[in-house]
Amino acid sequence: MADVKPSTPSSVPQKSLVNQTMDRRSFFSWLTCAWLAFTAAVTVSGVTMLRYLFPNVLFEPPTQFKIGPPDNYKVGEVFEGWKATYGIWVVRTAEIVYALSTICTHLGCTPNWLDGEKKFKCPCHGSGFRMSGVNFEGPAPRPLERFRVFLGEDGQIVVDKSKKYQQEKGEWTDPESFIKA
Repeated sequence: MADVKPSTPSSVPQKSLVNQTMDRRSFFSWLTCAWLAFTAAVTVSGVTMLRYLFPNVLFEPPTQFKIGPPDNYKVGEVFEGWKATYGIWVVRTAEIVYALSTICTHLGCTPNWLDGEKKFKCPCHGSGFRMSGVNFEGPAPRPLERFRVFLGEDGQIVVDKSKKYQQEKGEWTDPESFIKA
């Protein structure tokens, strides 16, 4: 029987990095993968950078809009048809027509018109406002705001929400805060 020598680490042939060879097909496979990864990284970075060049676009309703002729609104009533669309209530008294903001002056909630009680009542903290917009109960520190209203050339009421009138500053007497009915 022949002597069998146990294999030792020195007797097992090992490939060094210098002796390893890569065939042509493997090289081009690795090169293709590397270019694809590089292209993907550059594309993602480019798209991310381009995103910052374009602003976020938010839709905001127009600040000036027509709401129809004064005859469309009944005397002594609050019209709530523009509450959701434009954020206003239209109030007509025997003398004037005005547009009130639907934002509570306490913390910005939207009050509800309670026709049976003839008042606006805020569901968040209980502020109450008269039909005129004046606060009389709850934590609201001041009355509701009015918006500029005027008659357009075609006889329709135009509301301009870019101009607000506050009662505590004496602005409700301004002729642009109401129109005569």
